[in-house]
Amino acid sequence: MIIDLPSTTTSQVNSKLVHLREQGGAYTIGRVLTLVVVADDSERTEEVIDAANHASREHPCRVIVVARGARKAAARLDAQIRVGGDAGASEVIVLRLYGPLASEGASCVVPLLLPDAPVVAWWPFEAPTVPSRDPIGMLATRRITDAAAERNPTRALEARAKSYADGDTDLAWTRLTLWRAVLASALDLPPHERVQGATVTGEADSPSADLLAAWLAARLRLPVRRAKATSGPGIVRVELDRRSGPVVLSRPDGAVGELSQPGQPPRRVALQRRQVRDCLAEELRRLDADEIYASALRSLGKIDRRSRTTTPAAKKPVKAKAGS
Repeated sequence: MIIDLPSTTTSQVNSKLVHLREQGGAYTIGRVLTLVVVADDSERTEEVIDAANHASREHPCRVIVVARGARKAAARLDAQIRVGGDAGASEVIVLRLYGPLASEGASCVVPLLLPDAPVVAWWPFEAPTVPSRDPIGMLATRRITDAAAERNPTRALEARAKSYADGDTDLAWTRLTLWRAVLASALDLPPHERVQGATVTGEADSPSADLLAAWLAARLRLPVRRAKATSGPGIVRVELDRRSGPVVLSRPDGAVGELSQPGQPPRRVALQRRQVRDCLAEELRRLDADEIYASALRSLGKIDRRSRTTTPAAKKPVKAKAGS
């Protein structure tokens, strides 16, 4: 069910929510948090709502979408309420703000927050320079950004490192969960030798590749070389040098990876590129500070960027296989 409320107020939106609850059932019972999504009013807004709806099936919540419209228009608030099949396991409130209201998202959000429930803020595209000091960010216990969606991902990631506060996280970090799990499990197998060097190869502007290199630098306590890939999406290859031979994890096609270790046959592993909705659902599983992410941000300076050429194919001990 979708209810449009043109030229409305937040008190009228609240009254409509109460009416819907009395008329159609307890829509708000069992909500575990409020997810506030901040984006510009564009065609991409529906993509964001779909991702939030998918994540709500694991985390029932109230989703408030702040869609900022034209700032030169007259002050106006157009609202839309989605419940039932149009809202997943949540209730979605879309606030389209025009004119001076476009800069007053926080004051429009406050009356609609669920009482006694944590607030998570998500900027799926352009994020404020300091999320924790943004008016909406100050309402949230968890702040989610996405450096990969910024105009300059590398610069955006550097800004995240400078402005980090407890509760900050980025979907570029969440996309690394599978990579970190496979690499950590590979080092748990014999021979248990110290890693003497590491190289991460990926797209030049991939913030996830930078964060993976920084995470390895923090965990292994050594500088990590960051190489530029000429083909393949995102992260393409990770090589960990040890005395007995390198541990190589490659994913040339963005779907299926291959892990090669000395003395063991190559293994194919699922390393498909993760969708935004899956990353968002993962981030909503925890509302405390992510110390490992903070450690990776602090280690960005340990990445060796002096030589960013692609690792030669001749050095690969495993022939890459195309995935489906």
